[in-house]
Amino acid sequence: MTVDPTLLERLSEISESFAEIEPQLADPAIHADQNAYADLARRHAELKPLVAGYEELTALLKDEAEAMELAGAEEDADMAAEFKLLAGEKAAAAERLAGELKVALIPKDPNDARDVIIEIRGAAGGDEANIWAGDLARMYQRYAERHNLRTEIMSSSEAEAGGFKEVALAVKGAGAYGRLKFEAGVHRVQRIPKTESQGRIHTSTATVAVMPEVEEIDFELDPNDVRVDVYRSSGPGGQSVNTTDSAVRLTHEPTGTVVSCQDEKSQLQNKEKAFRILRARLYQVQMEEQQAELAASRRSQIGSGGRSEKIRTYNYKESRVTDHRIGLTIKQLPTILDGDLDEFVEQLQTYEQARRLAEGE
Repeated sequence: MTVDPTLLERLSEISESFAEIEPQLADPAIHADQNAYADLARRHAELKPLVAGYEELTALLKDEAEAMELAGAEEDADMAAEFKLLAGEKAAAAERLAGELKVALIPKDPNDARDVIIEIRGAAGGDEANIWAGDLARMYQRYAERHNLRTEIMSSSEAEAGGFKEVALAVKGAGAYGRLKFEAGVHRVQRIPKTESQGRIHTSTATVAVMPEVEEIDFELDPNDVRVDVYRSSGPGGQSVNTTDSAVRLTHEPTGTVVSCQDEKSQLQNKEKAFRILRARLYQVQMEEQQAELAASRRSQIGSGGRSEKIRTYNYKESRVTDHRIGLTIKQLPTILDGDLDEFVEQLQTYEQARRLAEGE
């Protein structure tokens, strides 16, 4: 078979880079600089499977060529056929491996490894929308538990009828953002509310925003741009739940972005959480602006991830969940609401990977 020469050239360059890194890792001077050593070790770990794949691919191509040469030189028809068969097997294996290496070479989203902040808000549907926002929050908490990710409620505004008017969750652990980034958008539920006396199905929605959490060193936020207000915490209905001014409201004056936190008893803790959310929101805006600069033909067909985009419908009567971006329907609603999102996550990741490969990103 003929392998894309550009792929082989790229893999050859990677192999050369890998060969240069190995002796550097043994250099005592590098060990003295822990940050430099960590960066080099990380790069070594990233390149190692690609180099191993390249070596296997070149071996397969060599075996294929040798088998074809032997088939051409063999006078015995049966032996020639055996060599051709062997060459075909080596070619098929090389083709499969080349495809895998192409995918592995797709640039990774630099945010995929980050922790994530998920903001969920009740939207259309009144009380039922708020209850639905609470159901989604629980779904993500259960998903995190299944994957040994840690969750933390950053801020919340409970609704009188149950659920949340809005809630922000932090999900921490390796690859949290990469797993959950496709959850951004409008989640629609079709079910009979508990308050519905005539058994009619209602449609309600909640919006989900998914933002990578960034550290101060990754995203510079000028404290002079942020106004800090403190006030007393309140519960559902506005009643005071604290006798001290522990709640914190941050206003980023250049953009008008407002973040409030009141869940902690300590003003300092609320302020720290509010700044974490504010940094994530502003970083998300920066990312969206960068993505908007791409040509329309290169934008993700999965969707923009905006809060106005309906991405998924949960139908209780038929026990089905449909992701409208990839046309995937799973009739296991109870298990999905209990956090079993793996099939959706994997299919969305595969779809995005194929799109980026097709567009040559």
